[in-house]
Amino acid sequence: MDQPDFKPKDEGYAARVRDSFALQGAMATLGASLGAIEPGRVVIELPWAAGLTQQHGFLHAGMVATALDSACGYAGFTLMPEGSGVLTIEFKINLLAPAKGQRFRMVGQVIKPGRTVTVTEGRAYAIDDGREKLVATLGATLMTITGRDDVKN
Repeated sequence: MDQPDFKPKDEGYAARVRDSFALQGAMATLGASLGAIEPGRVVIELPWAAGLTQQHGFLHAGMVATALDSACGYAGFTLMPEGSGVLTIEFKINLLAPAKGQRFRMVGQVIKPGRTVTVTEGRAYAIDDGREKLVATLGATLMTITGRDDVKN
């Protein structure tokens, strides 16, 4: 995916992403960590763990979808104004190959930012014996949330 030259509305976007990510119990449960944080692009890294697999030992599709959803959400969040929140309102995942590897890289990227609705794409890569393989893609639509006390970060 080519990275467009997006300009963040808030210079503190990376700190906001890190602070919000730290509040996500789901990402902590998966053992996920943040990699790159750029305007319109976020990388989440995930180690293989037996507790995240399906019956054949591959990373479960639900885990792939969860981490890709967060990567896409945070990619969109980098371009949202300070004081806003982000919620996914739709996504579709394509599972291209078994998620077999020692670790995984989930890349979320903004395709079309908007004031209220943002469109993103995600790609999941399995890293197995040093080789990287595309195992899933995800298209997500996000909503910028403002003025609500129950949705922060």
